[in-house]
Amino acid sequence: MDKFNEERLKVPFGTKCLDAALCVPASVRDVHTAVILTHGAGGDMNFKHLVSLAHSLASGGFICLRFTCKGLNLGYRVKAYCAVWDYLKSLQKFTIKRMFFGGRSMGCRAAVALARQLSDESEDAVQGVICLSFPLHPPGQTNAHRQRSEGLRELPEHMRVLFVSGTEDNMCDRVVFNKVVKEIKAQVEVFWLQGGSHGLTVKGRAEDAVLDEVNSKVTAWISEQGA
Repeated sequence: MDKFNEERLKVPFGTKCLDAALCVPASVRDVHTAVILTHGAGGDMNFKHLVSLAHSLASGGFICLRFTCKGLNLGYRVKAYCAVWDYLKSLQKFTIKRMFFGGRSMGCRAAVALARQLSDESEDAVQGVICLSFPLHPPGQTNAHRQRSEGLRELPEHMRVLFVSGTEDNMCDRVVFNKVVKEIKAQVEVFWLQGGSHGLTVKGRAEDAVLDEVNSKVTAWISEQGA
């Protein structure tokens, strides 16, 4: 028997619609925690890592809504993310009490930016952010990290943030990243995937085994936040 059910959706966004997929636990009826996920600069919501994580979260008892937004402008991405957040809140079949934003690469930059904006309005709007392969700088350009980490430094103290990054990620130098983490006021946890690339792949390891490791970490972290 499936542990989750998935439904394809169209989320209104201005004059357009965003492709989305809603995953919910199959057997748990009283679900109060939701996670929104989106992809990086390339790909879409069907990127294998996002699908795997969404299914894992739903199997673990959480609502997960992932969506596609092809725009490469960060401001546009944030607006799309906000539209998805509004849509999920409007679904009357759920009583969502805890919300987590997440994304991969550019997608997590958008998640961080929206979480920071909403926290200015309400401390309870978003409980935490999941950053998969945060793109701290372009490959080899570590000096660009100040601009890309600005949103992280502006997150409030009550916000919880989980970073999942590969130790071989050429867009997240570990030394530079560790310095940035010290400047973040939010409550941060970092999970380093040994040998992991920016795509969270590891030479010599099966992709599914790596995905299971990452998914287990993310699901456990959300549970630890009282979800």
